[in-house]
Amino acid sequence: MAALIEDYALIGDMQTAALVARDGSVDWFCLPRFDSPAVFAGLLGGEEHGFWRLAPVAGALGPTPATRRRYRGESLVLESEWDTPEGTVRLIDFMPPRDAGRGRPDAAPTLVRIVEGVSGRVRMSSALRMRFSYGRIVPWVQREQGPGGRDRVVAVAGPDALWLDTDADTYGSDLTTHAAFSVAAGERVALALSWQPSHGDAPPRPDPAALLAGTESFWARWTGQCTYLGPYREAVVRSLITLKALTYAPTGGIVAAPTTSLPEEIGGVRNWDYRYTWLRDAAITLSSLLRTGYREEARAWREWLLRAVAGDAQNLQIMYGVAGERELAESELPWLPGYEKSGPVRIGNGAAHQLQLDVYGEVVDALWLGQTSGLSRDDSTHILQMKLMNHLESHWREPDEGIWEVRGPRRHFVHSKVMAWVAADRTVRRLSRLPLESPVRRWRALRDEIHRDVCAHGYDPDRNTFTQYYGSRELDASLLLIPQMGFLPPDDPRVVGTVEAVQRELCDDGFVRRYPVPDDGSDTLGGDGLPGGEGVFLACSFWLAHDLALIGRTDEARKLFERLLALRTDLGLLAEEWDTRRGRLVGNFPQAFSHVPLIDTALRLS
Repeated sequence: MAALIEDYALIGDMQTAALVARDGSVDWFCLPRFDSPAVFAGLLGGEEHGFWRLAPVAGALGPTPATRRRYRGESLVLESEWDTPEGTVRLIDFMPPRDAGRGRPDAAPTLVRIVEGVSGRVRMSSALRMRFSYGRIVPWVQREQGPGGRDRVVAVAGPDALWLDTDADTYGSDLTTHAAFSVAAGERVALALSWQPSHGDAPPRPDPAALLAGTESFWARWTGQCTYLGPYREAVVRSLITLKALTYAPTGGIVAAPTTSLPEEIGGVRNWDYRYTWLRDAAITLSSLLRTGYREEARAWREWLLRAVAGDAQNLQIMYGVAGERELAESELPWLPGYEKSGPVRIGNGAAHQLQLDVYGEVVDALWLGQTSGLSRDDSTHILQMKLMNHLESHWREPDEGIWEVRGPRRHFVHSKVMAWVAADRTVRRLSRLPLESPVRRWRALRDEIHRDVCAHGYDPDRNTFTQYYGSRELDASLLLIPQMGFLPPDDPRVVGTVEAVQRELCDDGFVRRYPVPDDGSDTLGGDGLPGGEGVFLACSFWLAHDLALIGRTDEARKLFERLLALRTDLGLLAEEWDTRRGRLVGNFPQAFSHVPLIDTALRLS
């Protein structure tokens, strides 16, 4: 069975990523992109679906977790150490950015694992079970002689080929490639796994030492740009590194998470594929990057946005593939039982064609922040923004599926209307700065109309709170964004009333649920059209801390924020949600939508 979600570490190269468990097992790895089929899918099944375990020789009770682990400084280079009766050994896991140490941005994606003796002499074991197409296809494995007479193991299945390079002796058994060796203090043994199209030439044999040096140099340069020097720097920088790792470097697209189908409820059906670029998630990610000194990512995403939307602004999707693909058909993989039997396992995402009006606000807000942060003016971006506003002007009154992608009926969600106001507001601000003829008066009138409509129909005066949708008495945590987006000032009694209502009605152990859902284990459909429950939503909980600071309850905000920081893994990572009953992380991991408000709240508290 897969490890606890919080027991996984993330490594990646800004094109794909792998999850490494405490016991040295890589249980999730998609190649060559984030959204490609997994070659190790044990995370969503068992060892028969693919894994690569590298660790000290197992005892009678099986593989043991590392005694300690950490990232090397401010990088994505993972170190795991085992103290054994034979001595201490260190495993260094990383994926070099495609041009790190090789000078070629088109270099093969490579997972490098370096075993380093610390003391004594420790016997090591490697078990590599490659299973293409999400654990379904067994490859053809053979040996080829490489440069200098050294053998290489190559595994081929259809369009894909994996090449294993190591100086350790390997052998095959039970459709698995094994290696057994020992390391003494100061000795190193490296193993590197590279992907290449099966019809192409063999990739060059990697130089692990050079790749490690290049990877550490890359991360040192990148984190050195961070402008945040406040009291939560460790948490902020780790979150920034995680967000950078979720960026697809060739295009500038940003995935919501590198995984699919990690459940929002253990044993439940709320299992979705997050390996795509949500406009909302990407836009708020860029906001955090811009606020901490990173402009290049914003410039690259702006170019990605123009390519993805193209000339079809009236058919704006809420999400795209990392290269701007529009077709993300959702399907199920019946041969995978799911993480801890939480099925079905889904790939693709049927929400891609939902109507979610709030994305217009997030996109326009990100473009506005880019301009105010020093990005050069771009005529194509201006034209796109005008097209988006023209479309929104005609459609903002429509019901939609909302920020949470409900699979129930469309409604007039208050958050969607607020974000339509944001789009109009940022457009007015932007055009007011430009020395050209523009319909500022028209957009200002639209902004005022939306504001009046929300306050008239989305607010419950009897309870002094905004509501989830027009005519509803239910609450929604997205209402916490009202003061953060500038829709109303923090000291407005309606804002304070909404914050206090969320605390009363949506909190569980002090953390925030997105909205009311059945929590009795029944198959009753909730208001989102789905059965079952879910954990508290970490982003929403950070939003509450942020709002508490805004309304002057700073001590309370700081206490909640630091409780949330304590939910991070030992490596500083967060999933989408927290299961308060089980005391563990749930949902796709690591999740950009959790790390972004962590950064924003830290900035507010600092």
